[in-house]
Amino acid sequence: MLNINILCVGKIKEDYLKSAIFEYSKRLSKYCNLSFIELPDEKLPNKLNSSIINEIKQKECTRILQNLKKDSYVICLDLKGKELSSEDFSKKLENISLNFNSTITFIIGGTLGLTDTVLMEANELLCFSKMTFPHQLIRVFLLEQLFRAFKISRNETYHW
Repeated sequence: MLNINILCVGKIKEDYLKSAIFEYSKRLSKYCNLSFIELPDEKLPNKLNSSIINEIKQKECTRILQNLKKDSYVICLDLKGKELSSEDFSKKLENISLNFNSTITFIIGGTLGLTDTVLMEANELLCFSKMTFPHQLIRVFLLEQLFRAFKISRNETYHW
């Protein structure tokens, strides 16, 4: 069974997001071993400048790199990444599990994103949309797309 790690910055505080994450995690348990590694986020001051932004990103991304397992296929969620259809995402997961690795780690950065150092550690960059969404909501998007991808690869109908 495929192992999927979701390495993310920040805790989910909203109950509606926790409920969605719980529901998708439960549904995914039939298809993969899913684990979350939540890392603390840095508090944002009221006023940001490029120096403060870089310092915060560096602290968060250092924690990401410290928790990244070296034997995993790494996919960073980033605006510079490639956009895929749900069908192509499903094929990509199949290809990775068959040809590369049985463990995939998805990285979701904090509010300010990821450093180039983390992005260079990735095997791939993936973008769900050119629109900006809260990083907490992206977790739900990722879980939904993972669930959909497994359904597609098994020719199962998708009901929500």
